[in-house]
Amino acid sequence: MIEEGGDVSAFESFSIDDAGGEKEPPKDAPKEEASQSSEPADSGSKTAPPPKEEAPSAVESESTGSRLQTSLQREPSISPAAKKLALEKGVPISQIKGSGPGGRIVKEDIEKFKGAGGGAAAAPATGGAPAAASYEDFPASSMRKTIANRLTQSMNQNPHYFVASTVSVTKLMKLRQALNASADGKYKLSVNDFLIKAAAVACRKVPAANSSWREENGQVVIRQHNVVDVSVAVATPIGLMTPIVKNVNGTGLQSISAQVKDLGKRARDGKLKPEEYQGGTFTISNMGMNDAVDRFTAVINPPQAAILAVGAPKKVAIPTENEDGSEGFTWDDQIVLQGSFDHKVVDGAVGAEFMRELKKAVENPLEMLL
Repeated sequence: MIEEGGDVSAFESFSIDDAGGEKEPPKDAPKEEASQSSEPADSGSKTAPPPKEEAPSAVESESTGSRLQTSLQREPSISPAAKKLALEKGVPISQIKGSGPGGRIVKEDIEKFKGAGGGAAAAPATGGAPAAASYEDFPASSMRKTIANRLTQSMNQNPHYFVASTVSVTKLMKLRQALNASADGKYKLSVNDFLIKAAAVACRKVPAANSSWREENGQVVIRQHNVVDVSVAVATPIGLMTPIVKNVNGTGLQSISAQVKDLGKRARDGKLKPEEYQGGTFTISNMGMNDAVDRFTAVINPPQAAILAVGAPKKVAIPTENEDGSEGFTWDDQIVLQGSFDHKVVDGAVGAEFMRELKKAVENPLEMLL
């Protein structure tokens, strides 16, 4: 309290704090200012603060606002056949306007498509190099079409089954070597010549294998042949041909060998007459000249009922017992023979019987000479 009329100039700076009132809480300083250092960020000092990183500016999405689509929904409407062809030819379907119903891309659209250069579409190249064709088409010859039709018919219409047998040819090779050594150059027998003869012997023992399924004049018959005409598969530049060695059961090894060589040469030269490769009652296909082939499966040559597939000879160690009772081994030359049979004509047990007779004839080659 001051006296009335007293000097009030001494209390000009008096505040509520001096009177003991509640203090107003101090306002917080901005956090950025509190954290600021007296040293600049680029001073090089260890105590200098790191430089400030500017927050990235927000970028507005370019969404169209439409409903999300799956990859299948984004793909143009295209038929399965057209899509397959487009993948094979490397055609970009996004550049094709479909001519089908509702703008659907069809196979014809792919075939008619021309690239930017005016040529047929090809697989895209890398590095800016011109695209090169990834394949080359060759027209099928009439021989190739015939082979395709006959073998497709065989697989579709003939219920195949297969019987394999491992056969020793050690005795056969020794006999062949002895006969060739005494031939004075008149002939040179091959292992295949002996196998052709052995197949004819087995066909005579098991006639069902030397038969054929026939559908003629509205009737179905199984024709059993009394003569064994063996078709021998020969690879030629235009495709597989099967020239026929006729009446093998009544022909000697020397004549068989001469016929096989002559027919094979003329087949490769394209000089066979139709009657020399059309027909036959049994077929043999030999890949034994390729030592990578242990065995293979052959397709029946219709209307025949059986075919024999011959693999390459292999040396196999056979355990033996020595005279002193100790165990040892000997080397045996062996071939895997596999017969394919038409179940319409040859039952399973009959096919197995044929393979047993064939094995017997091959492993006892002297009997074929009787």
